[in-house]
Amino acid sequence: MAQYSRIEVAQVMKETGMVPLFYHPNVALGKKVLKACYDGGARLMEFTARGDFAFEVFLELNKYAIKELPGMIMGVGSITDAGAASMFMQMGANFIVTPSLREDIAMVCNRRKVLWSPGCGSLTEINRAEELGCEIVKLFPGDLYGPGFVKAIKGPQPWTSVMPTGGVSTEESNLRGWFSAGVTCVGMGSKLISKEILANEDYKGLEKKVKETLKLISTLTNS
Repeated sequence: MAQYSRIEVAQVMKETGMVPLFYHPNVALGKKVLKACYDGGARLMEFTARGDFAFEVFLELNKYAIKELPGMIMGVGSITDAGAASMFMQMGANFIVTPSLREDIAMVCNRRKVLWSPGCGSLTEINRAEELGCEIVKLFPGDLYGPGFVKAIKGPQPWTSVMPTGGVSTEESNLRGWFSAGVTCVGMGSKLISKEILANEDYKGLEKKVKETLKLISTLTNS
């Protein structure tokens, strides 16, 4: 069962401005990545469930977060059907992220009051997601649409909350573009938790990078 309500999750997304994305089949490595992100100030983590037996890895990481990292909100991404969403929610997933708009996933998440963020690529999809109760829409792939798309839809729909994933980096110019356009938060994977960091097991470097990125986002959103 989720430890946090969808409203609480949405609020933390808005307050911190960033959701790190990560997947690796090694549980021990995953715990170190999670701890580094937590020590850097991140309070959300989207575990992208893309590999075989990913549910076993998430289960262990979520248990670790609940026990050792107070306030860390674990969610699951790359979910493509209601069955998978239900299974991960049973393991305590606090939010569900999908690559596309799936109404069956909306139903099972809403039933448990769990935040779900569907990947949308048009205003029609965004409107339908909001009609289904979506708090924060995932713009995916973000690099295909860009900040201009967000700015355009925020004109007629200032109430729409958007989280781009893909095409988001730690560079100031990139983040400035997204937040100036009006995004609520950004999803960031390999540009934050890079292959080099994992290969070198540079967890202190990851902690520093997370801390600097969150500070930059805070500066951009409060300026």
